[in-house]
Amino acid sequence: MSRIAAVAPALPSFVYTQSEITTELAPLITSVPARRAVIERMHAASGIGTRHTALPLERYRELGSFRETNDIFIEVATDLAERALLMALEEAGLVASDIDFVLFTSVTGISAPSIDALLVPRVGMRPDVKRLPSYGLGCMGGAAGIARVHDYLTGHPNAVGVLLSVELCSLTLQRDDESMANFVATGLFGDGAGAVVMVGDEHPLAGGPRVVATRSAIYPDTREVIGFNVGGNGFEIVLTPGVADVIEKHFPADVAAFLEANGRTLDEVDWWVAHPGGPKVLDAFASSLDLPRSAFARSWACLDRVGNLSSAAVLHVLADSLALDSPAPGDPGLLFALGPGVSAEFVLMEWAS
Repeated sequence: MSRIAAVAPALPSFVYTQSEITTELAPLITSVPARRAVIERMHAASGIGTRHTALPLERYRELGSFRETNDIFIEVATDLAERALLMALEEAGLVASDIDFVLFTSVTGISAPSIDALLVPRVGMRPDVKRLPSYGLGCMGGAAGIARVHDYLTGHPNAVGVLLSVELCSLTLQRDDESMANFVATGLFGDGAGAVVMVGDEHPLAGGPRVVATRSAIYPDTREVIGFNVGGNGFEIVLTPGVADVIEKHFPADVAAFLEANGRTLDEVDWWVAHPGGPKVLDAFASSLDLPRSAFARSWACLDRVGNLSSAAVLHVLADSLALDSPAPGDPGLLFALGPGVSAEFVLMEWAS
């Protein structure tokens, strides 16, 4: 088993209101006034108040090639990951040389050596640290990352594992792309990072929320629902209304079966950590599971504050839950997220004693 010792969210320093972002980006996407009006309406209906960006907003007018934006990704992502990691380690009472295993996830940039490798000498991780960089999990990466670190710690109960997530969605901006998917994406996704420090059950710091079990799912015939196509200008968003349909079709049975396998029922779950994918996604979570909107209050608040941070978003919601909620010791919680595939990851937790 494993415990969550600390969760640290991190955000770039540049922050703008949704209307400021819309005003800046809409002319970069289309020169047609009627289509700009559509973008403005869609952005305004996103449920988002503010978002953070990797660069000052005016810099996005002049971004050039995929190589240029990816070079910026490597620089900014490394800085942001370092900040999140050091905050999480300090909160847990550990130092970088204590880390035995690190999993890094992102879907908005690529690097070889990977960002986690760049951090090893920079923060003082041991040269024998085990690493697993991951690309392609998308918005599911934060939930899947916790699950895979848990898997490692189940076999290494004295070890320290770390999940690092960095997403700089703004750097995937596709100018002159008048697709509906791009209209939605430019109003939904934000930039941010998160770090989760976890320990095995036999580690001296094993006192945080306990990860009880995990479940993975990939749904057939959903490849074209959500993801990225990689073109000459970088990452081109694939995003359809079918995400909500997938949730409605599959989530009730998947969640019920997962909970039943672990001796729980839906009514027994006391705290929910849902990926804030957007208003339609959160509404579909609530509808499919027959839960009130208030069950996902932390997710709605996170969406309003920072937007959808892809893999890092659920980590921000988890950080808020751990800091602000107070269930009874042992009360179960369920963390989950969706990603390309369409795939899903579920993590069953128990509140700390």
